Amino acid sequence: MKTIVIMGRGGTGKTSFVSLIADYFIRTGQTPLLLIDLDPDQSLGEMIGVDLQRERKKSIAELIEDTFIEKGGTTIGVPPSERIEHRIWEEGMYEGEKFDFIAIGTKWVEGCYCMPDAALRDALGRLIKQYRYVIIDAPGGLEHLNRRVTVRVDDIIDVLGPSAKSFAHLERAKKIADECGIKYE
Repeated sequence: MKTIVIMGRGGTGKTSFVSLIADYFIRTGQTPLLLIDLDPDQSLGEMIGVDLQRERKKSIAELIEDTFIEKGGTTIGVPPSERIEHRIWEEGMYEGEKFDFIAIGTKWVEGCYCMPDAALRDALGRLIKQYRYVIIDAPGGLEHLNRRVTVRVDDIIDVLGPSAKSFAHLERAKKIADECGIKYE
């Protein structure tokens, strides 16, 4: 199993790169794949031809909203990530012939993405071993590194634009990954 995180500043082509690398792995028989859209803008599903609503699947943010807001669930006792983990696999994961897909989704309530990220991180720790590749489409910027959705990755690919800001982003990303204890090869 190999985990690859695709990151970079906004608008550099991260999602396009993820869809191209997934297509390459599929065409060369390097499957099974798990594709994860960590970007709240949710462009990856559209780019790979997966409409979660049409497939009757929910994003992790929608599952959390449904569990803890609409149904009045509590976060006391059992950690929220454990409370919704089974729902991620049953109601959130699109399972296709060539790849599986999960989206973090757009959060419609106030606050940070800590709960959706923690739910995904905890669930991934138990699931990803069955995939040959896990490819993560990270949102623009660096905040996702601090959230540590994945503590160990094999490759971090920082998609750069032709600017000094992109190269500065690369240096900051390396520093944050190192400080957060994210291990990569």
